[in-house]
Amino acid sequence: MQDFIATITAFADAHRAWAPLLVLLLAFGESIAFVSLLLPFWGMLVALGALFGGSWIEFLIIWAAASVGAALGDWVSYWLGAHFKDKIAAMWPLSRYPDLLPKGQSFFDKYGAWAIVLGRFSGPFRASVSIIAGASRMNPLIFQVANWSSAFLWAFVLLVFGDFIGKIMAYLHAFM
Repeated sequence: MQDFIATITAFADAHRAWAPLLVLLLAFGESIAFVSLLLPFWGMLVALGALFGGSWIEFLIIWAAASVGAALGDWVSYWLGAHFKDKIAAMWPLSRYPDLLPKGQSFFDKYGAWAIVLGRFSGPFRASVSIIAGASRMNPLIFQVANWSSAFLWAFVLLVFGDFIGKIMAYLHAFM
C-alpha cells in the first residue's frame, strides 16, 4: 500500500493540473460504501495534503475537490441505501462484514443526523451510516446538509493533518 501511495503522490506532484480530479476520485472512493471497504484512500489524501499544503491556492483547490468527492460518495451511498434497503447487506463486499450495518444502524439511531457528521471521521461508520440514512428514509435535505458540511470539515482535517505531517518530516529531514 505504501508503494501505491508513493506512486499516486508522485503522479500528483508531476501532473498538478490533474491533482484536483485525482483527489476528488480518491475522496469519492473513500466515502462510497463498497470501495472504502476494499481500498482505504485516506492515507493517500493525507500524503497529498503534505504535498499541496505549502501553497494556499493549491490547498484550497485540493480541499474543494476532496470535499466534493467525499460528499458525492456519501450521496451515492445514501441512494444505494434508499434503493436497495435491506438487500444491500447481502451484497459484496458488505456481506463480508455482517456486523457493519447493524453497528451503523445503532450509531444512526443514537445520533440521528449527527451520525452523518461523526461517522465521516470513523472508517467503519463512514462506510455504513449513509447507507443506513438512505434505507431509513432520512429527510434528504437534512442528510445533504450534514453530508456536505461534514465533507468539507473532514477533507480540511485530513489535508491539514497531511500538511502538518509533511512539515514535521521536512523539519526532521533538515535537522538530520
